[in-house]
Amino acid sequence: MRDRVVVWLGLIADRRGVTALEYGLLAALISGVIATTVGRLGTNLTTVFDRIASSL
Repeated sequence: MRDRVVVWLGLIADRRGVTALEYGLLAALISGVIATTVGRLGTNLTTVFDRIASSL
């Protein structure tokens, strides 16, 4: 039982998991921003190309 408590306390004091979680959240945020930007840019480009095609 004492060994489990020691391991548990060691895991609580370990900060590496927090850092990995922060990097994961940052990666998710950045990928969300990229996906949104690409989606909007794609829609705008389609409109521009449609205007160019109709004017030709």
